[in-house]
Amino acid sequence: MSRTITRAPNPDPAAPDWTDADCPVARTLDLVGDKWSLLVIRDAMDGARSFTEFQRRTGIARNILTDRLRKLIAHGLLAQRTAPSGRRQEYVLTDAGRDLFAVILTLRQWGERHAFAPGETHSTLVDQHGTLVPEIALTGADGTPLGTDTTHVRRTR
Repeated sequence: MSRTITRAPNPDPAAPDWTDADCPVARTLDLVGDKWSLLVIRDAMDGARSFTEFQRRTGIARNILTDRLRKLIAHGLLAQRTAPSGRRQEYVLTDAGRDLFAVILTLRQWGERHAFAPGETHSTLVDQHGTLVPEIALTGADGTPLGTDTTHVRRTR
């Protein structure tokens, strides 16, 4: 049985630990904006559960991995539980961690388009039937494609 650890970010918008207290993008980056955190989340989504697995898959130094795992647990993105063997602890995604799937998928698809030369070999993401996951297409409530030219930020206050 997994034990979810939840700790909400500091709700005080004036808190000095937020880069930009009013911006959801900035707050998200404050929580998971370094490459190691996102790679740990990526690997957890791909089935990694143990410290050793995360280290092997990412090549991350032990001290950095320890720090990232602690932060991801503290922010409620991962939970730690006893492995089925009963001998070790394992790390599992919480609902908040699983909610980052669309973010990881969008980063993957951007990388497929912009981080590889044409024809260069790279990993692919497939569904449970082995079919390539389709491109994410953002649309408004009326079906109109969304982009930087069709959206804007509305400040609340």
